[in-house]
Amino acid sequence: MKCPFCSSFDTQVIDSRVSEEGDTIRRRRRCVNCDRRFTTYERAELVMPAVVKRNGTRVEFDAAKLRGSLNLSLRKRPVSTEDVDAAVARIEESLLASGLREVSSGHVGELVIAELKKLDQVAYVRFASVYKSFEDIGEFVKAIDEIQVPRKP
Repeated sequence: MKCPFCSSFDTQVIDSRVSEEGDTIRRRRRCVNCDRRFTTYERAELVMPAVVKRNGTRVEFDAAKLRGSLNLSLRKRPVSTEDVDAAVARIEESLLASGLREVSSGHVGELVIAELKKLDQVAYVRFASVYKSFEDIGEFVKAIDEIQVPRKP
C-alpha cells in the first residue's frame, strides 16, 4: 500500500478489525519511511451488470435512476422511503445474483414492475402504462385486472 504522505510503498499493517456489519476490514498502517500512520478500508467490489437499452447502447446500472423511476410512480402514494429502499435493494440483489455482465433494460423494467405490484397498485399501473406504452383504455383495464384479487361469492 502506497503511503499517502511520502508515496513510499514500504508500509506495515499495525492493526486489522472487521466492521460490525462484517462487510469491511479497517486496517491501521504505518509507513516505514516517514513513520506516519494512516487507515485503509477493504471491502468487496461488486460490479453491477451493464444495462443494454432497446436501441442497443450500453450504460452503467444507475441505482439513482432506478430510485427516481420508483419515486415518480409512487408520487403522492402512501409508501415509505424504507419500503422504496428495500425494493431498490431487492432489484440490485437480483441483478448481482444473476451473475450476468449485461442485462436488458426490459429485464430491469420487469423487476421494477414486480416490486411495484407488491408496493402499491396505483404506482404499478402508472409505471406499467409508461413502460408498456399503453395506447388505449383497454390496456389499462387489462393491467388492473392483472392485479385485482378475484372476489369470493
